Amino acid sequence: MAFVVSQGQFSAVSIAPLLSAPSYVRLADGVYREYAHLYRSQPQIRTVVSFLARNIAQLGLHAFRRVSDTDRERLTDHPLAQILAAPGARLTKYRLIERLVCDMAIYDVAFWVKVRIDSGDLVGVIPVPPSRVTAEGDNWLEPEGFTIHGSKGDLRLAPDQVVHFHGYDPVDLRHGSSPISSLRSLLAEEFEAARAREQMWRNGGRMSGVLKRPPDAPKWDPTARARFGESWRAYSAGGGAEGGTPILEDGMEYDQLALDPAKAQYIEARKLTREEVAAAYHIPLPMVGILDHATFSNIKEQHQQLYQDTLGPWLVSIQEDIGLQLVPDLPDSTSVYVEFNLQEKLRGSFEEQSAQLQTSVGAPWVTRNEARARMNLPQIEGGDDLITPMNVLVGDQASPTDTAPHAAQASLPKARGRLVLVKAGRPEGLDDFGRERDAFVAALEKWTQKQADSLLAAADTKADGVPDLLALWGGGKEDRLAQLQSLIAEHGFRLAQVGAWEVLADFNANADGWDPEVMLAWLMAAAETHAAQHEDAGHTQVKDVVEDPGTDWQDALRAAASAWVSASALRAVTASAEARGFGGHDAAGVSGVTKKVWRTGGKNPRPSHAVQDGEQVSLDDVFSNGLRWPADGKGEAKETANCNCRLDYARGD
Repeated sequence: MAFVVSQGQFSAVSIAPLLSAPSYVRLADGVYREYAHLYRSQPQIRTVVSFLARNIAQLGLHAFRRVSDTDRERLTDHPLAQILAAPGARLTKYRLIERLVCDMAIYDVAFWVKVRIDSGDLVGVIPVPPSRVTAEGDNWLEPEGFTIHGSKGDLRLAPDQVVHFHGYDPVDLRHGSSPISSLRSLLAEEFEAARAREQMWRNGGRMSGVLKRPPDAPKWDPTARARFGESWRAYSAGGGAEGGTPILEDGMEYDQLALDPAKAQYIEARKLTREEVAAAYHIPLPMVGILDHATFSNIKEQHQQLYQDTLGPWLVSIQEDIGLQLVPDLPDSTSVYVEFNLQEKLRGSFEEQSAQLQTSVGAPWVTRNEARARMNLPQIEGGDDLITPMNVLVGDQASPTDTAPHAAQASLPKARGRLVLVKAGRPEGLDDFGRERDAFVAALEKWTQKQADSLLAAADTKADGVPDLLALWGGGKEDRLAQLQSLIAEHGFRLAQVGAWEVLADFNANADGWDPEVMLAWLMAAAETHAAQHEDAGHTQVKDVVEDPGTDWQDALRAAASAWVSASALRAVTASAEARGFGGHDAAGVSGVTKKVWRTGGKNPRPSHAVQDGEQVSLDDVFSNGLRWPADGKGEAKETANCNCRLDYARGD
């Protein structure tokens, strides 16, 4: 019969500090620190470990029963769900998982003791600090028992009374190998740096040095010498005179000997420590506050990577250990398993989910009364029926938001949902200039990053010497240019309409005489030019690597790809200003506007743009810088790149 451990018996084993813990790291001669102490004292370790624990604990761990290969049911009243909800020792599910992940991250091993009542039924689990547990026996495959050490004695448990989580160790199947061990030299360096900084501040924030007394100075009598020594110690060693001005006697000089704090690069060293610790736990650097190479687009991708590549293995390991060691001890456990609610974190925004669901089902997916309930409105008669629009019933459309493509739009891809051409009134779905421009920047950065990643992947497959990078770049060039032109044209068309409606709203609200379709030919030509220029910019980056690969062509290629991605944001900003200016100019031409006024924008405008702020010319004339509108494609790059200016319009004088 199995030995029964009650929560009362377990709590009777008082956990007092042990004189020796099993997991130490040597930081300096005679200085050893236990893993738990490193978690408390090393901010980089704590940042990374707590990041892992908090993000996994907040996911939620649910119990399910497999009904078939395509169906399952959520268990809420099963003993497993009840144990996870209230494991014992006044712990919540969140705290239970948080402690489990912290123990695994710090020690690469964790223990839950199973709590049973007198009947033998399992009613809870309680985590035990790994530093208090010893795996007993000589069997290297699995422990023959466990001993929990406490100040009031030891508690010995059979293997089936403990849920034993552990990672990989090269020589023993019963233990893991903590990542902290591999970080020993880095943590030792951080320890010495922190100790040096502390000693410096104890010396009044001053670095070490020597005092020089000239050879021809008068003889120093012992009393004066002792008095000066005491005053200098009070000044330099935290004696209360910090911040004052020392008085040197007889032409004495002070020469600093120690390393200058700026040259010591304390901030860079601490940042490096966090980077290395994050890398040891496979965490993307922006997730722990290192934002050197973070952009709007790659932050979202790294968020996906976090839950798929970083946390995914942790979740699978925990789920399988619980399924192997805890679930079989419970009644009615056939086909029962646990699973973290990972999908909740990987879902898109509410708008993205709604659009996906509506497209998937081909019709509205909530009733009118369900929608009214969300707005705290009363139900209406007939509001419980789903309505299927006519364009789905008889129009052969996939969802109620689809429309037959306009002839002029057939060649344009969707940027952020279809924009319906109208001749009266601002189109629905058209945002303001700032948001449309930001969407364009994000889309072009994402597209460019994808092309750069493809080139890097293709180059990495060539193992012998430097591959023919220009040949790799030339592959698929036509398709790449076609994709790029379509992307730029689609966003350009939206931005041109933004510029047009900025003018129409003031001078021609009904858009009389104006048709957005007339802009398409010009926008497609402009998109072709921008696509070719962006392609040439990437080709130049690759060509520079070929001509001067340096000591490592792979590093040079990665740097070139990064530069190309960065240039895409500038390209999108410039093309946005150009499309906006063209659209406004086109609308002004049919709205009776005769004058246009240059308005300089941006925090650091070009001198030529700054001096022409408020300059007014006729609608068909050019400004003093030779441009018809900001970022006019006919101008030179020095006058158009990254331009943030705009135009105002007026009738008559």
